[in-house]
Amino acid sequence: MLYIHRTACISPQRSFPDTEIDLQQLHASADNKLRAIEPSYEDIPTGLLRRMGKTVRLGIGAALPLLREAAAPPGGILIGTANAGMEESIQFMKEIIDHEEGILSPSAFVQSTPNTIAAQLALLTRNKAYNITHVQGGLAFENALIDAAMLLRENASDSPPKSAHSPTYLVGAADEIGTHNYNIDRLQGWFKTEPVSSRDLYMVDSSGSLAGEGAAMFLVNNQKENALARLEGLATLHTKERAVVEERLCSFLDQHLPSGEKIDLLLSGENGDNRFLHFFSSIEKCLDARSGRARDAAPAIARFKHMSGEYPTASAFALWLACQLLGRHSLPPHMIKIPPTKAEFKRVLVCNSHKGLQHSFMLVSTGN
Repeated sequence: MLYIHRTACISPQRSFPDTEIDLQQLHASADNKLRAIEPSYEDIPTGLLRRMGKTVRLGIGAALPLLREAAAPPGGILIGTANAGMEESIQFMKEIIDHEEGILSPSAFVQSTPNTIAAQLALLTRNKAYNITHVQGGLAFENALIDAAMLLRENASDSPPKSAHSPTYLVGAADEIGTHNYNIDRLQGWFKTEPVSSRDLYMVDSSGSLAGEGAAMFLVNNQKENALARLEGLATLHTKERAVVEERLCSFLDQHLPSGEKIDLLLSGENGDNRFLHFFSSIEKCLDARSGRARDAAPAIARFKHMSGEYPTASAFALWLACQLLGRHSLPPHMIKIPPTKAEFKRVLVCNSHKGLQHSFMLVSTGN
């Protein structure tokens, strides 16, 4: 589909900047929330920074270092989000009431739409190329990736090509633990009511998960040379049926996994919610069947939502994590569900589920 060349991630773990990434140490949750460790945002002008909402800060803070260091301006900016702009939109409506429709501050209004991250990035870097925001809940990031892959495929089919090199696109996602969207999800039962540490998330047999937030950004193109990783396949589906998820995953692997090749690592989106554990049991069953149940052929299994928390675009954090694990060939002990039998990972399968309805599979391999 596409090659990933640069990544950046702001998360509840030590993931930003690149020189300070530490996956071995787990930063635990507080009050059932995993809040992002925010940097100083040195690339964002101070006057703009103080007016930015949190999701916008996270997204722009993660993206600007990639754009500043890119060899050429990106051919497009594609962002996925579910709740960006919601806090500012509610704040603006509240001000309308409080000021009786009088004179209002424009800051909340300007940032009250989901496309604020992509728009601000374009303004800050003077980028007039393709600019779009995908807002499809738990599949927003995946749809941004599909959009980028379609653009790259369209460019590759040009005859003669428009340029000597394929364009590079910035693809990413960002979401925050906002007061209003958190309360809505909490009242709907998506978060745990009893105090639970992220260290114990998978040992507590109850409904709900921990709230999370973060931003992950990627520079992608068609060029294999010097790539960190390759996204070989991506599939999404809406269903509440366990059998449908298992069937679709098996079909996905048949389509995208080369004959005779195996998955080395399953990066599982288990989130500690016992209502949806059966989806991941089915995924593991599918992989066991493909390995012939031979332990030395079965993939290692690692989980990531005790690191990121649950939020609609947590799959972006998972893809960033997959790129890190492919490059480092090591697995932090706190992530391990089934230990690896191989010294290194060449293919990682990322399986995510959001609210037991929106599911996605991403097959990631080394860029070589």
